[in-house]
Amino acid sequence: MPSFDIESKVDQHELTNAIDQSNRVIGNRFDFKGTNSEILLNENKITLKSQQSFQIDQMLPILKESLAKRGIDIKCLSEEPTIESNNQASKEISINEGISQEIGRMINQAVKSSKIKVQSSIQGDTVRISGKKRDDLQSIMAEIKSLDVELPLQFKNFRD
Repeated sequence: MPSFDIESKVDQHELTNAIDQSNRVIGNRFDFKGTNSEILLNENKITLKSQQSFQIDQMLPILKESLAKRGIDIKCLSEEPTIESNNQASKEISINEGISQEIGRMINQAVKSSKIKVQSSIQGDTVRISGKKRDDLQSIMAEIKSLDVELPLQFKNFRD
């Protein structure tokens, strides 16, 4: 029985490469000379540090551009407000991974309302879709891509 999984994950290796690339760009820019501006990665949080908040606002597009070039969808980021203290400013950005129960239910509902003969089940932070025909699964993929979900979805593990 053909099946595939829907998940939302970020490639950690590409994320590290994008942050390293952003740090190189920031290090080479004239307006960041001597400001000790840097981007750090701690597990599922990216921290932008600089002397002033306007520099953080300039670092953010550099980071987003590097992530986009590396194929990481920016929808997986959730920004927190910039924190300023003494002469140091920082901003934390969380990386959202995994499909929540709420989004999983929304995908299940969309699959059921499409009237295509497939089954969907939530398995932790992934949703498995299985059906009798490969064409049905491909039409469900198109249906799910058209949904408005705030996370980037990947279709993995397609088995025939």
